[in-house]
Amino acid sequence: MAGRCLRIAAVYFVIAIVLGIVMGITKAFSYASVHAHLNLVGWVSLAIIGLIYRAYPQAAETTMAKWHFWLHNLCLPVMQGCLFLMLFTQIESFVVGAIIGSLGLGVGIVLFACNLWKHVSD
Repeated sequence: MAGRCLRIAAVYFVIAIVLGIVMGITKAFSYASVHAHLNLVGWVSLAIIGLIYRAYPQAAETTMAKWHFWLHNLCLPVMQGCLFLMLFTQIESFVVGAIIGSLGLGVGIVLFACNLWKHVSD
């Protein structure tokens, strides 16, 4: 699980950096929130989660860890993709997808936190 989290975090990092470069070249900075969330929730948070799972392998092998991983990596692209499409097309109905993605991501993070409370000791 730790390796998976770290590898996919690197993918989010590359995507976020490419988006940042494109924004700089085109001067289309209205996508800054997508860029920031991909960096923070995709790259930084998931990399830290991967390192935590590396330090506490007993937490990484649980069903909660698997659910968290899949919720995180299915819902983050939905959330950010819908936000990007809403900004790009100016169609407000994409906000529904962003909300669904956000809620799924939030559930995954709650599972991660519960998993740590249960499997990580002092």
